[in-house]
Amino acid sequence: MSTGARRNPSAPQAAPAIIDVLRTIQVALISDQLHRFIGTGELKKYDRSTGTMAGTAVTVRVSHGDNLAVLRAFEYCRPGDVMVIDGGGDTGQAILGGIMSLYARKIGLAGLVVDGAIRDVAEIRERDFPLFARGHIHRGPYKDGPGEINVPVSIGGMTVMPGDIVIGDEDGLLAFAPEEAEALIAKAQAQQAKEEATIQAILEDRWDLSFVDALEARCNN
Repeated sequence: MSTGARRNPSAPQAAPAIIDVLRTIQVALISDQLHRFIGTGELKKYDRSTGTMAGTAVTVRVSHGDNLAVLRAFEYCRPGDVMVIDGGGDTGQAILGGIMSLYARKIGLAGLVVDGAIRDVAEIRERDFPLFARGHIHRGPYKDGPGEINVPVSIGGMTVMPGDIVIGDEDGLLAFAPEEAEALIAKAQAQQAKEEATIQAILEDRWDLSFVDALEARCNN
């Protein structure tokens, strides 16, 4: 008998201390430490939360406009997880809306990422629960399946593995393996300190732009 979804156990969660620190760091700072190569800015942030969303990925792949596997995937989520839904980028039907996002918040998820459409946008925009989606539309989802839970997914061209750490803010979304987190945090914090020093120098009219000469010198054109 078909279950409507291929299901795999959820990966271990990232350490809470790591997640807490990532919530204080802008996504752009982590992106710079990943050679500015991965991540996506194709999804929009629909809520009014501030700061950085961060949590362990529970991934879901669904048929276009169908949310049966998403409903089942709630059973695989723990407080602090981010549910990452690969809807193939289709925006013809909403995968979820106000009710399901409210439930996600109620059970303690750190956020929702939907590479597809949502609805009930006015309601969602009034909440401080992080929700990223490709678009929105009034047409609701089907519940026929099939789907897959905790498999590799693609979100705006970015691969997300079950158990990856997912972070997001107004600039976009990133995913990386939890074992990379400590090194990325250390480098991002060092860069943040440098950027704060630069801002202070600008405010005090002492920013030295002589480094531009070296940048131009290495150009080949």
